[in-house]
Amino acid sequence: MKHILTFGDSLTWGFRAGSWTRHEFEDRWPNVLASGLAGKARVIEEGQNGRTTVHEDPYVSECRSGAVALPIVLSTHQPLDLAIIMLGSNDLKWEGRQRALDAKLGMARLIEIARSYVYKPGCSVPRLLLMAPPHLTRTDDEDFAGYFDHAIAESKNFAYQYQRLAKETDCDFFDAGSVAKADPLDGIHLDANNTRAIGTALIPVVKRILNL
Repeated sequence: MKHILTFGDSLTWGFRAGSWTRHEFEDRWPNVLASGLAGKARVIEEGQNGRTTVHEDPYVSECRSGAVALPIVLSTHQPLDLAIIMLGSNDLKWEGRQRALDAKLGMARLIEIARSYVYKPGCSVPRLLLMAPPHLTRTDDEDFAGYFDHAIAESKNFAYQYQRLAKETDCDFFDAGSVAKADPLDGIHLDANNTRAIGTALIPVVKRILNL
């Protein structure tokens, strides 16, 4: 059996758009992917609300930097055959007005971490699949608009930047924005149909990468 890590933020955790609740287990995209692989792979959900590529969040008590969390997760879940990384949306909300290019640099750091980590004997470096998150969209939710309205146009540049990075670093790439759209209820999160769509679209991609 293959072992797949899905490493991301609230879109991987399964944050239900317009609420502070979580999608049902069977609707979250990592579990839709697992179901489609029909027992040939174990898919590990590792999503954290608010997670960024490399930045700390000074407004919360927990660490949200993917660069800090990734080595811990790699240690916990090794051996791994594939790691799917979808991050970047939260990078854009900072006061410094991060760009998709900055998120690309953060993703490059995560690639470096995954490839330089000292795995246990018999555990190889996993293949990496970089996934661009769906675009942000306009919302009437005052709080989420305050976080992300300035970054809607920039979020449409994720796919271009991440695909460039994937080519530069010999990673695989998938654009989740090609199959899923953010819900206008809050402008960033997904409804059940759209999170399911990501998992469904990934099934043939992962089968190809892992020769399943």
